[in-house]
Amino acid sequence: MPPRIPNPSTASSALTRLALPPRVNQSLPQPCSHTKASFSTTASRPRFTKARRQFRKWINGPGSVFRNPTPGQPNYLQPTIGRFDENITRPFPLNPQFQSEPVLDNRARELIWEKVMRNGETIKAVSAELGVDIRRVAAVVRLKEVEKDWVAKGKKLAKPYARAVLSMLPTHTFIPDQKNEPFEPINELHIHPYTTKQIFWPTSESRHFTRADAAKAFHHKLLSPDERVPHPELIQMEKEVLQGRPLWDASERFKQAAMESERKAADKELAKAALDEKYTTHVNTKRFEFRFKQINSENIGPKGRARSAVGWRYGAPYYDRSKGEIKIPTSVP
Repeated sequence: MPPRIPNPSTASSALTRLALPPRVNQSLPQPCSHTKASFSTTASRPRFTKARRQFRKWINGPGSVFRNPTPGQPNYLQPTIGRFDENITRPFPLNPQFQSEPVLDNRARELIWEKVMRNGETIKAVSAELGVDIRRVAAVVRLKEVEKDWVAKGKKLAKPYARAVLSMLPTHTFIPDQKNEPFEPINELHIHPYTTKQIFWPTSESRHFTRADAAKAFHHKLLSPDERVPHPELIQMEKEVLQGRPLWDASERFKQAAMESERKAADKELAKAALDEKYTTHVNTKRFEFRFKQINSENIGPKGRARSAVGWRYGAPYYDRSKGEIKIPTSVP
């Protein structure tokens, strides 16, 4: 870039201005700040950049629908200009594999809480009726309890923020006392690590090889899929309906079986907590409560890695990356 050397006319005009009295100097016209200096060789910058011009063209054209978005539903960008009725679940145009999953709205969460806490229905029954996963039903009930406790204590809730977030996401709701569409699959099985290996298991062709036999082939403690599903009572209900039992009777038997299952699970948790409390010594101080348990350090298992042992995560090294170690299975369970 060449040096910015003032020309004689510019220098003389500056000296003349400094030599004039203050009143005369103030009366002279001041140079405009937007005029280009006579000694500058730099080209003037455009008013808007290319990206800004393209954005203004888009927001005044196909993107004008986003100035006033439709309330109550997502307004995602479209991968193709002019197609505003197809992209409902894909928020990222460059990643069409990602889909936005619907969430439960406040009305659906309130209905779940009322069924469990006020009507006394079991979590499994509510999950089967509305088509919501058991873990999601339990989480909704817990969060609703926290919310109502905050309201009772006078704490403020971020309701405008919640409404704004729900307005930008696809939502799912339920209508009471009517048949609703299920929200998600409720009886899916997660892949167990024991079932990911390939084995060759000889069996007789004269007998039926059931799912229970397949589970025992993978591991002697692995349960069958009928027992590992979140709702084994639903399988029994469908079997009874196929055998000719009326649907209303099978549904009532399912609710009783679900209630009995939850009662047994609650009794088991209470017994476990009582046993843990029995072998725990509490020492209260002014600030803390210390809890001590009797531990036998010799119960470390045959390989020294028992989960109930003291410090089972430490002290015993792993030989997974050591040379000369056999890393392939040498036996089939």
